[in-house]
Amino acid sequence: MPKGVVMDEAPHILVVDDDDRIRALLHRFLTENGYRVTTADNAREARARMEGLVFDLVVLDVMMPGESGIEFARSVRVKSAVPILMLTARAEIDDRLAGLQTGVDDYLTKPFDPRELLLRINSILRRAALVPQKKEETLPESVQFGPYSFHFQRGELWQGEEHVRITEREREMLRVLAGGLGETLPRESLAEHGAAANERTIDVQINRLRRKIEEDPSNPLYLQTVRGIGYRLVIDR
Repeated sequence: MPKGVVMDEAPHILVVDDDDRIRALLHRFLTENGYRVTTADNAREARARMEGLVFDLVVLDVMMPGESGIEFARSVRVKSAVPILMLTARAEIDDRLAGLQTGVDDYLTKPFDPRELLLRINSILRRAALVPQKKEETLPESVQFGPYSFHFQRGELWQGEEHVRITEREREMLRVLAGGLGETLPRESLAEHGAAANERTIDVQINRLRRKIEEDPSNPLYLQTVRGIGYRLVIDR
């Protein structure tokens, strides 16, 4: 596709930033690189855009007047699994963690090189294509599998009324597996979504998680291996 030519089937990106200059720059740059782009200058406007259109990715600023980017991302995650790339002028680790804990897919600190943004967008969209979720399908507040429930927004695992302690790696693993809504996820999808450092450590993470949710980890009922492909979390429908 020639540079600057946007096809109807091109990925559609929503850019949310209260800085007019940055919105204009990103709209021009992403359009020149073949994406469809819609912009919004605050969370309220972004929410209105998302009610009428389906987006493949949201580029979201953290510091906005009124509802912050983190607050908006948290509300989006309750209803949707749309990938989110967060932009911020804050570089502190606590701020990065606050964004990632809402379920955003990546984090880029301002000022940034537009070429790096483009690489990150391409990477996120490739990862999202590996997860078999329909665009019109939104995530429930939580999923149930046997006596366990996993809450997406809070990242909490419960066995009935008892809170099950899990590590951050296990939390991300469950977010990706539960987000598949019972579908089989390739091993590379789990690795690229941050559920494990790489494909070699996925089996280790899976085994640790099985020890917490399976009565017999060697014969799992919920976290099953699909030979030659990856793993699936068997959820109750």
